[in-house]
Amino acid sequence: MQSQLSRSTSRSKMLPDFTGNWNQLKEKPRILVKCGGFSSQLARNVNEKVDGDPLWGSRFDATQPLAVVKTHLDFLRKGADIILTNTYQSSVEGFMKHLGKTREESIELIAKSVELARQAKTQYLAELATNNGNIGPDMPWIMASIGPYGAHLHDGSEYAGSYTNLVNYSQLQQWHTTRIDTCLRAGVDGLAVETLPCQLEALAVTDLILTRYATARFWVTFQCKDAASLAHGESFAQAALDVWNLVVEYQAQSRLLGIGVNCVNPSHVTPLLKSLLDILPRDETVPLVVYSNRGEIYDSDRGEWTGNGLDVASFVPEWLRLGVRIIGGCCRVYPDDILEIRKCIDNIAQQPQSPIQTSLVI
Repeated sequence: MQSQLSRSTSRSKMLPDFTGNWNQLKEKPRILVKCGGFSSQLARNVNEKVDGDPLWGSRFDATQPLAVVKTHLDFLRKGADIILTNTYQSSVEGFMKHLGKTREESIELIAKSVELARQAKTQYLAELATNNGNIGPDMPWIMASIGPYGAHLHDGSEYAGSYTNLVNYSQLQQWHTTRIDTCLRAGVDGLAVETLPCQLEALAVTDLILTRYATARFWVTFQCKDAASLAHGESFAQAALDVWNLVVEYQAQSRLLGIGVNCVNPSHVTPLLKSLLDILPRDETVPLVVYSNRGEIYDSDRGEWTGNGLDVASFVPEWLRLGVRIIGGCCRVYPDDILEIRKCIDNIAQQPQSPIQTSLVI
């Protein structure tokens, strides 16, 4: 299938391979488009209820792998530069409890999720080649979705961070190690440490990555309850700055793809990012990542989303002005929404004296 985007037409100029260091492109930063809400789109492909499942979308790596591959392709064909593995809610404990897997089989299933993403990437690149398409030599990226500890508890605590009273810093690191080890061995391009509701877990996982994985690229995104605070209540700005300072301490800026927010109301994004920029030292530049939801609220009692969704693409220009380098979507952001984000970014990049580049330039 030919992409609906201009990326499937012949391009005359490619950007150099991207190493993860945003400062390598001195003239214009390159803006990348992340996929949308994987499980939201997956639900359309499996014709089953996904929200409310104790394994969420992760179950379908085992039961409907072709639907998982198709979901990745749905986003790639609409212009995503980055796809995330279907491992947000994957855990050894969860697969053992809800699928009857052994520990070894559970680890294999996490690795399988990476392989399914790789299959989608291979098929997409083959489609581009068939249609004389072109894409940056390092694209698309496959990032491992590293969701919070609370996700595997299936009690909504990922949106409150209440489990910080149950586990400490080292226990969080130990729990995250198995999934990160497995995904990196299976061959991802980096780690998307996402939807973190609390400062403790963000620092624990960042520290783990910096000390245990010498070359792994990563981003860290927080889940926030309003325009200033993490879900657990800490200041977003201070939590994000502490992550950045830890990266600087380890001189690992070239490995950090970004810090930001995900699965938040898009109207909260700008004040959240501004709060970080306001306390950042003037001589430092933090790459930013944003992939919001549509602003709807999930009613766990009813098992459905409520409220009216917002047009995520309409927020893109202001996010770019703040220095966001990776933009995508989270829950309820579908492939057509990613296409609109893609078009918006491409249109800005093609304007005279545009301050940005995309994954490919004409």
